[in-house]
Order: sequence, then structure tokens, then C-alpha cells
Amino acid sequence: MSRATAVVLVFSVAPVVALGLLALTGGLRPEEVEGFSTAGPVTRLGLPITQAIRDIAALVTVGALVVAATCVPPSEPSKAQVVEGARRKLLDVVAMAASAWLWSGVALLGFTYSEVAGLPLTAPGFAPQVVDFATQVEFGRYLAISSALASIVAVGALRARQTGAVGVYTVTALMALWPIALAGHAAGSLNHNDAVNLQAMHVLGISVWVGGLVAVVLVRSALCGPALVDTVERYSTLAGWCLLLVAISGVLGAGLRLYGPQALSSPYGLVLGAKTAALFVVAAFGWWHRRVGIRHLRKGQSRAFHRIVVVELVVLVAAAGAGVALSRTPPPAPSGAAERLTVAQALLGTDMPEALRAAEWFTAWKPDSFWLPVALLAAGWYVGAVLRLRDRGDRWPLGRTVAWVGGWALFVWATSGAPGVYGRVLFSMHMVQHMTIATAVPTFLVLGAPVTLALRALTRRTDGSRGPREWLLGFVHSWPARILSSAPVAAALFVISLAAFYYSSLFELALRSHTAHLLMTFHFVLTGYLLANSVVGIDPGPRRLAHPFRVLVILVTFGFHALFSVSLMATQQVLAPTWFGVLDRSWGRTLLDDQYLGASLGWALGDYPLAILGVALIVSWVKADRRERRRLDRKADRDRDLDLVRYNEYFARLNARPPDVSGRSSPPTP
Repeated sequence: MSRATAVVLVFSVAPVVALGLLALTGGLRPEEVEGFSTAGPVTRLGLPITQAIRDIAALVTVGALVVAATCVPPSEPSKAQVVEGARRKLLDVVAMAASAWLWSGVALLGFTYSEVAGLPLTAPGFAPQVVDFATQVEFGRYLAISSALASIVAVGALRARQTGAVGVYTVTALMALWPIALAGHAAGSLNHNDAVNLQAMHVLGISVWVGGLVAVVLVRSALCGPALVDTVERYSTLAGWCLLLVAISGVLGAGLRLYGPQALSSPYGLVLGAKTAALFVVAAFGWWHRRVGIRHLRKGQSRAFHRIVVVELVVLVAAAGAGVALSRTPPPAPSGAAERLTVAQALLGTDMPEALRAAEWFTAWKPDSFWLPVALLAAGWYVGAVLRLRDRGDRWPLGRTVAWVGGWALFVWATSGAPGVYGRVLFSMHMVQHMTIATAVPTFLVLGAPVTLALRALTRRTDGSRGPREWLLGFVHSWPARILSSAPVAAALFVISLAAFYYSSLFELALRSHTAHLLMTFHFVLTGYLLANSVVGIDPGPRRLAHPFRVLVILVTFGFHALFSVSLMATQQVLAPTWFGVLDRSWGRTLLDDQYLGASLGWALGDYPLAILGVALIVSWVKADRRERRRLDRKADRDRDLDLVRYNEYFARLNARPPDVSGRSSPPTP
């Protein structure tokens, strides 16, 4: 199959499947509401077609970048840092796909506004209204941001010359998937955050899976024997994990939208069934690849393998088209559903929690569908890596394992336990959550030395391609990591971001916006990790300050933190009043009293991370002195204490010098 044929196939199947399923379920029929106009047939047909093209372009962009960054080797190991050969071909594909993503996203913005406003595309003043929609309305901003990030990837793919740039644009493309999840069919009122998180995981998995397969098909002619086999094996491993991610997120997401078995017979359930059947078929193809196909490819029997890959690709793209139809099909409403949401339900996405009592500190629980999987994966990977070291006869300190697992357990409590449940309702619980994720959790994670463990446990590649170990090592020694890991910069980020966040509109934005709340959590974990790593870190990285200066960094940083808490205790102005006041909480303290309690807890909860850092620093200091003493002893053994001999000889010559006219001995030249 030629590259042009493959491109036409990929971009034509999804729109056809989307239109066909919508026609079967009645999704193409106009919804006529008395008193409201409709956008017309052009928008009704153009919107799903454009969305399918946008989605396929996004899948190809992300998948091709991931394959280029992690699977494809260079033509020679000496060219590992240069974008050439198969990688260059993939980046050319990325540039075209990202351009299609950009322009189809712009067109989708216009079609979406046409449908929402009930205006045809030729209506007077339509273009300025679309601009307002893209800048003033949240849904429009999602579409615009995704297209803007796609434009960065398109330009960057053409200009990329170094392998490190491929990693940067891969991360940018993955970030551009988040607005797609926000604007997808997962968005709703109740359980909105969970639906968006699951949708993002689903989109991520299907993007790497489908786009990666497209990349393998398009780049196979540029790879010879062993390089092609290695690329297919690495992609196959990625596809297996993506299948698991798509299956889990799909099942959980369907559980949020389908209420009872009877919902399966609805149009939404029928489209979901078609998409699920397609994914089962592709899973069977994946099993064939792992068991039979790669073995035939290794023997040079590639024709049958390529035929199966093309069939798999068609089914996967058809599943993506079914996803477009699914996003255009409203899920069935539960029987007896309330017509109007309460204020708390509209703002929080869930019911107002019960009054906070002592028992709720231990029993309140709402799994965070974003951070809980992250924590479980991080802890599971760490334990698996330790077991791998032990299987090959290496030892790993138990204390580091306990610190790492304990840190993530504390993080899970902060995000899914009582602080997570009450953090958006009570300022005091928000401060408990903040202090836990910004000071306590990072300290434990740093003491786990995850980078050291990864460098010892991950497999080293020798063909010039970059796996997890190579990307990690490159990031640790990159200039951004060196700057951010220095103690003065880390301390400044920790202190400045604290004041900037709470004394600006960012705090209320993090309460209102799911995306901003996730970024807040990530930011405070990251700044806390950088600070702890610069003080008591074990992992390789930039040269750390001498221990007395590290003590000074800790004292200054936590001194500013205490000053912030005291200033917050003294204020009479409620932070985020239009959020906490509108919630109309009927239990607990007043807003100002709760804020005073939160500031007090913020001050008090800074003590035990400070104590942990202090103890770890003292232990590190003592160990460093012992290492230095052992180094000097070994040096003395090697040169027979030459430094001491020279020192004594110097004093001997000093005593042997005759006195000058003043009666004093002139010191000899050492």
C-alpha cells in the first residue's frame, strides 16, 4: 500500500462510519424546537465529518510522534541525536497531520458555533461571532486551544533537527488532547470531572494505539529488517498497554452514562456496542501480532503481516468514527432524574458532602479518577522495579521503598480522602490538602530516590533509539532540569507561587475549573519535590549546595511559609468569597472562622515536613562526612600519607631557618 493510499484510507473511513451510524440512530435529523432556528443541512452534515477528520488527524499526530520518539532507531547509533531517516519521514507525516488537525479544528469551531447558535455559515456577521465564541465561551476556548497547540506541533515538526525536540513536541501534542476530552461527549453536569478524566485516558490510549499503527504502516519502507522488527515489537508493547487503558476507561466511562441494562438498547448504547465490537476485533489482531505476526516478520515473511496490519488499521479507524458518532449521540437520561440541579451540584459536580466530623477525617472517600491511577501506577512501578533488582541479585534499601509507597499513600488520602472530598467546600480542608501535597508528599517521594532506581532497573538501549531510561537520563541532565533543581530557584518557586496563588484570582479559578485544579495539584507537588530534592535529594542531578547552606535554605523557605500563614490569620478578607459564599453551606464554621482555622493548620502542618527534612539533612550530612573521611583515608593509604609528610617537612624547614637581624626566623617557601 502506498503512502497516499494509506492516508486516503485513514481519513475517509472515519467520516463514513460516523455518518452511517448517525443516520441509523437518527442523529442526522434536525431537532426542531419551537421558537429556535436550526443551522441547516450543511452544518448538520459538515460537523460530524469535520470532527472525524480532526480526530483522525490528532490520532496520527500523537501516534507518529510517540513512535518516532520511543520506537524508531536511527540509521546508525552515532546519529542517535539527529532527526534523520525514518524519524524524518515520521515528522513529515506529523507536520501534515498536525496541519490537518489545525484547519479541521478551525472549521469545527465554525460548525460548532453554527449548531449552538442556530445560524447558517453564511449568516451576516458570522465570522466575528465565531471569534467571540472562541475567546469568550468555555467550550469554544477548548476547541481554539487544541488547534493552537496543533499549530505549534505542525511548525515544530518541520523545524525539528534534534531528538530532544521530538520529545518536546510529543508532550505538546499530548497536551492538545486534553481540550478534546473537555469538549467531548464526556462533559456533563454531575460527575463531570470523573467523566472528563476517563475521556482523557480513553483519547490518550486510542491516539497512541491508532496513530502509532498508522506510523508503522507509513514508515515500514524506510526501515530494514532488524530495525523494522524492533520498531514493531516496541509499538506492540505500547499498543498492549493502550488496549488496557482504552478498555478500563471505556468501561468506567460507560458506567457513568448508562443507567441500567435497558440503556443498552438506546441509540447511545447501540453506537457504544458497535465501537466495543470493533475494539474486540482489534484486540484479536493484537494477540495475533504478539504470538504469530512478529515471529513471521523476524523471518522476513512480511507480506501477510502487512495485510493484517492494514485490516487492523481499517477497523481501528472505523472505531474512531464510531467514537465521533458516540459524541454526537446524547446518552439516555436516568429515570426519575431531577430536572434542576442544586447550586452545590452545579458547582461541585457532586452533592454537597455531609458535615465534617472527626469520623469523616478517616471515612470520607471519593476516588479521584485522575490522581488515583497515577499514584497506583507510580507505586506499582516502583515495587516492580525493586523486585526486578532483587531477581538479578541487587539490593535496594527497604527504607526508600517505604518512603516512596508511603508518600503516594499520603497523596491518595489528600486527593481522594477527606481533604479531597472537603477541599472545595472548606478552606481549612483545602489548606490541609495543600500542605500535604506541597511539603509532606514530596519529601517522602524524594527520599525514595526514584531516578536512581529507574536508571538501575530500566533496560538500556544500544541501537540509538530512546526508551524510558534514555529520555529520563536526558531530562535529568537538561538545562531546564539543572536550573529548576538548584536550591535558590526551587525555594523561590515554592515561596513566590504560594503568595501568587492565594492572593490572586488563581485560587478561585482552581476551585471552579477542573483543569486549573489539576494544574494546581501538579504545580505544588512539583515545586515541593524540587525543593526537597535540592536539600535532601539522593538522585543524580546538579551539584547541591554545601550542607550549611542547605540548612539556611530550609529555614528561610519555611520562615516565609510561616509568615504567609500568620498574615492570612490576621486578614479579615475572605479568599474566593464568590465561590465559598455561593455554595451556601449549611453546616460548619463561618467563612472567616474557617479561613482562620485553615491558616492555623497551614502553619502547624509545616512543622512535621520540616522535621523530616531536618532529620534527613542531618543524616545526609553525617554520611557525607563519613564518605569524605573514608576518601581521605584511602588517599593516604595510596600515597603513604604524602600530604601529612609534606606538612611536617614544611614545619621542619621552618624551624631549621636561621633568625634574621630582628631575631625572627623568616618562613621558608613551602
